[in-house]
Amino acid sequence: MSNARTHQYQSSGYYEKDTEEKKNKEKDKEGFEEYINSTISKFKDLSHRLLDITAHSALFILKFCLFIPKLTYVLRCSPLWNHSVFLSDLDNLLKTSLESILNVRFDTPSWNQASLPVRFGGLGVRKITSVALPAFLSSAHKSSSLVGKILRYYSTNYEIADLTDARNAWIASNPGLSLPSSVNFQRSWEDPLCKCEFKKLLGHIPITDRARLMAVGSREAGHWLNAYPSPNTGTLLDPESLRIAISLRLGVPICTPHKCPCGFEVSSLGHHGLHCQKSAGRFSRHAALNDIIRRSLASVNVPAILEPTGIARDDGKRPDGMSLIPWKMGRALVWDATCVDTFAPSHLLRTSKKAGAAAEQAEINKRHKYKSFLQLQFCSLWSRDSWAVGFKCTGAY
Repeated sequence: MSNARTHQYQSSGYYEKDTEEKKNKEKDKEGFEEYINSTISKFKDLSHRLLDITAHSALFILKFCLFIPKLTYVLRCSPLWNHSVFLSDLDNLLKTSLESILNVRFDTPSWNQASLPVRFGGLGVRKITSVALPAFLSSAHKSSSLVGKILRYYSTNYEIADLTDARNAWIASNPGLSLPSSVNFQRSWEDPLCKCEFKKLLGHIPITDRARLMAVGSREAGHWLNAYPSPNTGTLLDPESLRIAISLRLGVPICTPHKCPCGFEVSSLGHHGLHCQKSAGRFSRHAALNDIIRRSLASVNVPAILEPTGIARDDGKRPDGMSLIPWKMGRALVWDATCVDTFAPSHLLRTSKKAGAAAEQAEINKRHKYKSFLQLQFCSLWSRDSWAVGFKCTGAY
């Protein structure tokens, strides 16, 4: 630009406007950086305190009280999504805190899965970089009509700042998808991003990982992650049980590779213990599962007994339990609990294609075994693999 042109541009109002906008952007960037740094410092102190309580309680607090819950207002009211460099520092702190609490090590795929919502097979501990854009878009669209009414005397074509850029950023991250119909809801903007990430996790992976992802993505697989951890109600997991459950869900190493007493090699994922013929405590765990069902029925005033005798007079079969009063249509409830392994070699071909395939097959086998009971009374047979529940048994809930 020539000197005359430069002088003419500087003397115009456009130069002052552009300069002011640049200054404001620089101030915004400095303000966001200062805010993120102060937030990181505060969350570091809080994260260290979480190590003083039980791991399950710490996970619950981290998920529902810290990070995203604390930042929701700022994420919805400011273009913080446009400063991913600063938000990445918060995500790194979140990852480090989660690893310290759970005593696990995340690689890139497992961390991406852990940051997904529970309904997509994750832990529900969301990344700030993943939530920032959907949060801003939903809030901006929800408040746009109110903003328009307030500013209608000043401008008829007013739009919330950075809304267009946010829309374009969302479209760029979801090529081929149109804008959601319910623009006022954060889930409408967030679900396509989560589905895309879940599809990436499913691509070009071993059959064992595919079976795991199919299982953890089923509806019942993540209910335990949303349960309030209370020792009084029996929903508080000890640290080691929590670590194993999380590791099985995310596919991270559980143990050091070694040889099992039965002669098979145990990998770092520890799947062999789920179907080992010499696994200890199998009968006690089966009894504990049936006792949970019996106590659940008792909590709704339905008395039940375990392993009733005299029901089948031809071969003396005994189911795991039976209610003493009618459950449905004047007939008693009979159940038989079975826990099969998603990762067993005999099940992998089916479980890698359909969630709950192993449980569904076990349920069919149980119904065939107790087919004489089905003619006499209502029978719900509970079958469950590592995470997914058989489809017919869900009707008893």
